[in-house]
Amino acid sequence: MKEILANLRNELRENADEVTMQSGMRFFKESIKLYGVKTATVVRIGKSYYKEIQKESKPDIFGLCEELWQSGYMEESFIACNWSYNLYKVFEPKDFKIFESWVNNYVTNWASCDTFCNHTIGAFIEIYPDYVNELKKWGKSKNRWVRRASAVSLIVPARQGLFLEDIFEIASILLLDKDDLVQKGYGWMLKVASQAHEKEVFDYVMKNKDVMPRTALRYAIEKMPKDLKTQAMQK
Repeated sequence: MKEILANLRNELRENADEVTMQSGMRFFKESIKLYGVKTATVVRIGKSYYKEIQKESKPDIFGLCEELWQSGYMEESFIACNWSYNLYKVFEPKDFKIFESWVNNYVTNWASCDTFCNHTIGAFIEIYPDYVNELKKWGKSKNRWVRRASAVSLIVPARQGLFLEDIFEIASILLLDKDDLVQKGYGWMLKVASQAHEKEVFDYVMKNKDVMPRTALRYAIEKMPKDLKTQAMQK
């Protein structure tokens, strides 16, 4: 198993280039670790090595994911995200604590946060909906990425019109958050929810627009008709 990670990392290094690394860094205010590998190549490499481990036990695969997360490299975190999501059919309630520890300990940027939460955590919450209450606890964390995770974990379920009341609860917990990436996270969640529940999300925005940060508000109404946007933006 150790050899698999060593080979995977060698292949990432072989496919890295300075231009891709510098281009990637422009998307982040915080310091990040990058090899400088194009996303499509990262996905291809991850799929290739997953074929070698797919018959291993879930704990063993999660152990490899943990090692990938521990490296701090964004490309390795993306592969860990994809490998954990591949196991969604065998998720169990006890897996939540593992996922929660990864968010708390290893997520250090919006890209890793969103990739992991949109898919692995989103799928878990759809399978075990009672755990949506754990996301509400995340919304009160001191860790900005955990707070963002509380919202972006519901992006994919929201596209299906699910968890609307929980989405409003999480948005209310995060409503006055001063971190722009948290504001963008819950604004994005509301925007996606509005595609299935436009009136309800519009009403929520109108009720809170006097205190909602403009960043979150703009995200939330982005997909709404022009007349509703105009009403929401009026001071």
